[in-house]
Amino acid sequence: MLKLLGNLKQSLIYVVFIIFLLCVQATADLSLPDYTSNIVNVGIQQNGIEKKVPEVISKDTMDSILLFTENDEEILNYYDMNSGDLSDKEKNIIKKYFKEEPDQNSIYLKKDLSEKEEEDLESLIKMPLMTFASISNEEYEVQIKDKILENIPEEQKEVFLQMPLIEIIKQMPEEQVQGMLKEFTNQIEQMPSTIIDQMLIAQVKAEYEKINVNLNELQNSYILIAGLKMLGVALISMIAAVTIMFLSAKVAAKLGKTIRNKIFKKVLSFSSKEFTEFQTASLITRSTNDIQQIQMLIGIMFRTLVYAPIMGVGGFIKILQQSENSMTWIIGIALLAIIFTIGTLFIIAIPKFKKLQDLIDKLNLVAREILTGLPVIRAFNKEKYEEDRFDKANTNLMKTNIFVNRAMSMMMPMLMFIMNSVMLLIIWFGGKNIDQGILQVGDMMAFIQYTMHIIMSFLFISMISIMLPRASVSAGRINEVLDKDLSIKQIDNPKKFDENKKGLVEFKNVSFRYPDADTEILTDISFTAKPGETTAIIGSTGSGKSTVVNLIPRFYDITGGELLIDGISIKEANINDLRDRIGFVPQKGLLFSGTIESNIKYSDSNMSDEKMKEAASIAQATEFIEAKENGYESEIAQGGNNVSGGQKQRLSIARAIAKDPEIYVFDDSFSALDFKTDLALRTALSEKTKNKTVIIVAQRISTILNADQIIVLEEGKLVGKGTHKELMKTNETYRQIALSQLSEEELN
Repeated sequence: MLKLLGNLKQSLIYVVFIIFLLCVQATADLSLPDYTSNIVNVGIQQNGIEKKVPEVISKDTMDSILLFTENDEEILNYYDMNSGDLSDKEKNIIKKYFKEEPDQNSIYLKKDLSEKEEEDLESLIKMPLMTFASISNEEYEVQIKDKILENIPEEQKEVFLQMPLIEIIKQMPEEQVQGMLKEFTNQIEQMPSTIIDQMLIAQVKAEYEKINVNLNELQNSYILIAGLKMLGVALISMIAAVTIMFLSAKVAAKLGKTIRNKIFKKVLSFSSKEFTEFQTASLITRSTNDIQQIQMLIGIMFRTLVYAPIMGVGGFIKILQQSENSMTWIIGIALLAIIFTIGTLFIIAIPKFKKLQDLIDKLNLVAREILTGLPVIRAFNKEKYEEDRFDKANTNLMKTNIFVNRAMSMMMPMLMFIMNSVMLLIIWFGGKNIDQGILQVGDMMAFIQYTMHIIMSFLFISMISIMLPRASVSAGRINEVLDKDLSIKQIDNPKKFDENKKGLVEFKNVSFRYPDADTEILTDISFTAKPGETTAIIGSTGSGKSTVVNLIPRFYDITGGELLIDGISIKEANINDLRDRIGFVPQKGLLFSGTIESNIKYSDSNMSDEKMKEAASIAQATEFIEAKENGYESEIAQGGNNVSGGQKQRLSIARAIAKDPEIYVFDDSFSALDFKTDLALRTALSEKTKNKTVIIVAQRISTILNADQIIVLEEGKLVGKGTHKELMKTNETYRQIALSQLSEEELN
């Protein structure tokens, strides 16, 4: 898999940009729960009051607060009295907080402070403000009054009962006030930080109400601004997500294209040996379905391998950063349940994933055999047998697919059950914490969202884990093709052909055996085919005739002896240059989908029409071509299925003639022609190939009677060589073949 992913370097810029956008999206998504929490906690519950230190405070309240601290001057340094001579910052504060401009010298306005100064002010004013908040509470006020009046004479109690508590404290001795403050401080320090924060916010709110701050406007302004920020972050996340999907699809498609090109180029370089090791159906599956599996994996891989971990780790860090994280154990339980569920399903399903691709291969093989062999199947009435064979392969694939899909389809409901159970636990325990004042509603909502992010990151990982085993199998199958060592390779420093021996073909003690075969197919074959001469090869079925001519264009490599063309060994020649010198017509005529013109001009698409028509005329194909409505523009179906066997052979011969090579090789290419057409074709061909080397494999004696040299093969050995007349006299094998086809009078 990693080897195939190395092809992503062609899209490296896109990959880097995708990773960057994933980080942007993850950052945006992780910030959204905070906005939700702030809108609920600050915007709704706290009326838009963000800070625990009042921005504006009345002179009376400030005087009261200063009673409970020794840092009077330090606190006052952070505030300015509303004296009418205000800075722009202070004017903006009044405009923001007040419905009507307050009386001068009645309120303090907080100065424009740095973050460090804000922290210093909060530490200074926190305890006195909490103390003031406590004594301002009616319930606490009664309790504190009763405690203070315990040591007051009875005749003075009535007077003190009528006084506000703050006035009583002002008249108390300093030592008594300090003792009371110490007691308050101890009580406050024992409170949870969340309760202290809520009490401070409540006191700031009460102060704002007292001095007629426009709380509704403050609240609406905060919610609107926070909502717009949240919308902006969500928009950034959406744009990043859309761009990521677009670029991921492009990268995946480009990778698929690259791998397909590599496989195709590799397969084109295969010799016949490699083709016997990989079935055609399997190569097609590897070039299509297997690459599709890789492409699908790449399409979601970036979101899974980059986005999911960021979201999972980021969500967990965010939860730990919250002031109250006593519910993190719920996430631990959820993760254990998810891992157990996914692990169990994978142990069951992964072995089946590995079988799927082999079963697809098998189905393609059966389908291809049936479709290509349809005439034979019908001739032998074997339709039912082949239907059963296809149905068996199809059923095996279906059953495996059903098993895998059922196993995987169970995953999502089980994971959704875990998610909903986790949400229920969070709400249950979160509700209790809210009731106890140690958690706010917005914090619980944020906790739920972060938990969902963590669980969803595992869902993403589980999705790629579903695809990974099958893609891994596919990658292995693709690498089998790409890593296959070629038996016929292009050498680094090929020799040049000897132009003085142009068209000369020399077999010197050539032997050959097929890959993995136990015995030699050809043994000690020696002959020379010269330019201007026709060399014919004849022999009984299985004698090795086609094997001999398949060695000339190096479809196979000889295993013994030496085969020379134009004076050099074909193993030392450039393969492309070698094949450019040969016009090869295979035993089975093969045409490509397109037109008659494109098939004849296959060797050179820029070939002139005159040269094309000359080749068609020599191949005796002009008559049936011109009889067609569109002539040379007539369509040819895949494999030439819309023309007869004889027409297919003549077009294949015309294609080789149009190439005008120095060596013509005809592998039993006249078998589908009638005698009249055969004679006319060979007569015309002899004129065209006067200075060319012609090698003909034939079954008909009549085709090779006038050959300059006839090679007789029997069981892979050369048993005769000479002209027709010479062989009739000296070679019994040739004589038997000849007499089996023609009478002695015809032969003479």
